[in-house]
Amino acid sequence: MLQQTQAAAVAPYYNRWLRRFPTVRSLARATESDVLHAWQGLGYYTRARNLQRCGKLIVEKFGGIFPSNPNELKSLPGIGRYSANAIAVFAFDQPLPLVEANTGRVLARLFNIRDPIDSSSGRRRLWEASAKLVPGKPARDFQNAMMDLGSLICTARNPCCQVCPVRKFCRARDPASLPRKRERAAIVSLIELHRLCTFGDALLLEQCRQRWHGMWILPPLKLDLKRSSSRRRLIHTSVFPFTNHRVTLRVYRHRAHQIDHRVQRWFRKGELDAVPIPSPHRRAINALLV
Repeated sequence: MLQQTQAAAVAPYYNRWLRRFPTVRSLARATESDVLHAWQGLGYYTRARNLQRCGKLIVEKFGGIFPSNPNELKSLPGIGRYSANAIAVFAFDQPLPLVEANTGRVLARLFNIRDPIDSSSGRRRLWEASAKLVPGKPARDFQNAMMDLGSLICTARNPCCQVCPVRKFCRARDPASLPRKRERAAIVSLIELHRLCTFGDALLLEQCRQRWHGMWILPPLKLDLKRSSSRRRLIHTSVFPFTNHRVTLRVYRHRAHQIDHRVQRWFRKGELDAVPIPSPHRRAINALLV
């Protein structure tokens, strides 16, 4: 959950998740719909699917016991070098290198790494630097301290160098200028059109097969924006970010002439809270179904 999401935002989701799936086996038994519903609001839903796939493999391959070997951890879906090492360090106190946002910033400054840290050469140098510093046990205390150093003292802006406990080891002449990153990709604007179809107290939703695979969204609407849309009534507009895109969501009032029963279904308003719906669409639904 902490991948690409701040800890303060994660905490309530984490607590609700553990109440819903208290064990690996309970997660493995859950339906994908239940998993996506528990995850909704966090975004990047592939993480949730991979987490459930991990649960199933841990039950099938490891008898429900979470593996401690980093190589075995990396064999699980969605777990790369960082996640495998982080689990081994914090759950099993193994002395392994770690590179994430805070530790990466500290390492780039301590070792004066000028390569962009999001380049292959920059990532390699960060991992090499981290490996040089890893002590024996207690490994988790050391890595916690590195993360705290980055989040509290060696901050992205205005680092507190005057009180830094490792200042005399720092090789960076201008710490605030590091770490360097490659130029970001340009933000691409998208417009996505959807329709609000109601029948009594029921709402028509469609199960997404693309970006939010498996979740339920307002049905897409094919509409030529260059032509007059006077026959369609625009009832909602909102904007949300998605990776390097800025997406404008437009919802139009529409009648459900034909329904594709393979992917579309009517839901009563009272059922919607239990349905996995991505946040932009849930916000639109909540605004429209008052």
